[in-house]
Amino acid sequence: MDLHPGTAAFDHADAAALAPRLTVCLHSAEWADRVLEGRPYGRLAHLDQAALDAARDLSPAGLDQALAAHPRLGRRPDDASAESAHSRREQADLAEDATTAARLQAANLAYEARFGHVLLVRAAGRSAAEVLHAAQERLGNDTATEGAVVRQQLGEIAVLRLHDLLADLGRPGRLVPDLPEVRTWVR
Repeated sequence: MDLHPGTAAFDHADAAALAPRLTVCLHSAEWADRVLEGRPYGRLAHLDQAALDAARDLSPAGLDQALAAHPRLGRRPDDASAESAHSRREQADLAEDATTAARLQAANLAYEARFGHVLLVRAAGRSAAEVLHAAQERLGNDTATEGAVVRQQLGEIAVLRLHDLLADLGRPGRLVPDLPEVRTWVR
């Protein structure tokens, strides 16, 4: 679906009020600023592409900031933050048996030793076997290739989370939630 009721609310929301909600999608002020600067989008596909492009173009500092907000695969954070709630949902299909947990832990450690940061795989909609396969395959990447893959994975995660934000912003008959400066009814 290219038209989304939340896109109009997103396009017209106050940037200062929207920025903190965007950093839940991808924890980087650089990314959020770029996505906000591209408004208005009008169509969901345009917003999605802008989110992917902004993730792809993250500076090393922006990438570090984004990766710092992600838990290790297989570790479901138990705090009440919005980021943690997203991570728990996204990793819900990863099996919790001891064998899978040990394999995920080994993949995390091998990846971190090779690349110096947390292994990031868009887990939403993927089985533990698919996630483990992706992790093992990526261990063979050179640093530049892996940097591009990580940015792509961050972008995909951000788009999924952005769709949740748009669903919240696009609820019919409500003021745009958590954005008190916006006085327009979402239709």
